[in-house]
Amino acid sequence: MTQPPTPETGVPVCYRHPGRESHIRCQRCERPICPDCMRDAAVGFQCPDCVAQGAKQTRSGRTTYGGMRPTDASATSIGLIAVNVGVWLAIALTGGGASRLVELLGLRPDGLCAIGGLYDLRLSEELCQRGGTWLPGFVDGAYWQVLTSGFAHIDLLHIGFNMLALYLLGPQLEHLFGRARFLALYLLSLLAGSVAVLWLSPDYQLTLGASGAIYGLFAAFAVCVRKVGGDLRQIGALLAVNLFITFAFPNISWQGHLGGFAGGLVVAALLVYAPRGKRRTAYQAGGLVLVGLVLVVAILLRLAVA
Repeated sequence: MTQPPTPETGVPVCYRHPGRESHIRCQRCERPICPDCMRDAAVGFQCPDCVAQGAKQTRSGRTTYGGMRPTDASATSIGLIAVNVGVWLAIALTGGGASRLVELLGLRPDGLCAIGGLYDLRLSEELCQRGGTWLPGFVDGAYWQVLTSGFAHIDLLHIGFNMLALYLLGPQLEHLFGRARFLALYLLSLLAGSVAVLWLSPDYQLTLGASGAIYGLFAAFAVCVRKVGGDLRQIGALLAVNLFITFAFPNISWQGHLGGFAGGLVVAALLVYAPRGKRRTAYQAGGLVLVGLVLVVAILLRLAVA
């Protein structure tokens, strides 16, 4: 380190202003600094050069994949859990059952049908029975059920497994993506699961729950592990167990699970592999909007061909 010049008297001078005596030293580099060069630090003072260097080395307020770093990475997951539990309690405390669920979602309990397994995407009774054909039409504009079906659960075991997985995976993914990107991942995975149900499930088959979104989180976690060259065996084993349960036991929507997994895979890949730099957010946002549009088009096409 270059020592500042000293006058013949041996009194130290500021390294930036050689004509000024200085008896204060920078806490970081220990060079003498005058009052004009003193910058407050956690302990003592630092020189302008050390302050600038420290600012460059300070970790960014951004997450690994470009989102704003959350102060509490579990907040969004806890909020989603609260919504799911609240809906389940509302259903349970008001008598439970399909008819109560319909009323809580603001729908009339008459003329109920289901399209492609999503419960309560309704037609009028006349359309349901006309010639035995399937003529879909969302009465009273009930399009929201492709999302609301992902916040209703059948029983305690059903919601318990889903919310436990969300509690374990959600905060880790929010820490990597940030709040907005994590929420987009969750909702688009849920919607992708609903789209798969619409296309692949038999009509009039009850399908509820957040499993599509949860499988999207599994997929996103696998993408993140793969991106950093981590060991995929643990998440692979967990997925294998869940897929075995999906196909081995009755009354489990493999369509929703696989659809949510595929949606989470695509969304996570867009977020993780978007080019770094100033335009990364634009690439990510554009990709998410495109995924959402594709899912909406898939829903409309299903209605058109039903």
